[in-house]
Amino acid sequence: MEKYLQCFRNVPMTLENKTEKDFERMKISSKGIWTINSIGRLGNQMGEYATLYALAKLNGHQAYILPAMANYLCPIFKITLPTLHDSVRNKIPLKGYNLHDWMDDQYRSIPGDYVSLSGYPCSWTFYHHIREEIRREFTFHDFLKEQANAFLRRIAGKRKNVTYVGVHVRRGDYIHVMPNVWKGVIADKKYLDTAMAYFRNKYKNVIFAVTSNGMDWCKENIDNSEGDVFFSDDPKQSSPADDIAILAHCNHTIMTIGTFGYWAGYLVGGETIYLTNFTLPESPFLKLFKYEAAFLPQWIGIPADLSPLLPKKTSN
Repeated sequence: MEKYLQCFRNVPMTLENKTEKDFERMKISSKGIWTINSIGRLGNQMGEYATLYALAKLNGHQAYILPAMANYLCPIFKITLPTLHDSVRNKIPLKGYNLHDWMDDQYRSIPGDYVSLSGYPCSWTFYHHIREEIRREFTFHDFLKEQANAFLRRIAGKRKNVTYVGVHVRRGDYIHVMPNVWKGVIADKKYLDTAMAYFRNKYKNVIFAVTSNGMDWCKENIDNSEGDVFFSDDPKQSSPADDIAILAHCNHTIMTIGTFGYWAGYLVGGETIYLTNFTLPESPFLKLFKYEAAFLPQWIGIPADLSPLLPKKTSN
């Protein structure tokens, strides 16, 4: 419990205890109040936070996060944005403003001092110009950093000069959602074999640290014939916070699909391999999603095998 209490001792100032007069003075002297919806899981929350941070700064306003986002992020990262509590939020005439998943020129001049952004933004196009600031915002608390490094040291054993490759395999609800809703696929064994072969061929002493919400599938399908694959499924250390800390402290990244893996690659800053072209051309997903806005240009995309989505050929 002590390690979690430490996370909140230096949490930025909130607006919870301000009086009406205090609030009126703030309205006059401050740079307004901008916030964003707190929806989705950890990867989405990080995307929303980074987007709010960047757009509020670009437009010259003060950003605040909602309590739900603070509850998600404060126990993991040393974020600096203050929290806008409901007791104050309900008194502010915030103007709603919906965002695409990617940056648009119109977002450089969003009108209003009191704005509530909405959407599921998770694109480097919003904030890559201040990348180092964003990466500092997502500095891990010391106890998570220590746990991640201890795990990596343990799996390295007596190996020297190890190159760590973090692997995130998103499964869970995507197993059904991708083919049935979005007309797409998730990563298969062939994709992971190809991605891992790239790093095995390029670097010496490679170790793969695998995180997933479908670990049983990973253990059955990931080739560990070389004894260089380790799975982070310790029940005492298996949470989204622990997993992303492990991934972020590796040297390179293999992601599949989803915002969680994206953020691992973005924080690491090494080489990242991702699954690309994972939907049929007519997928409704492509109305909401742009590959070129989702993945950095220098990242390496491996096209997905879409054959499971195609009609089965029948023999006469």
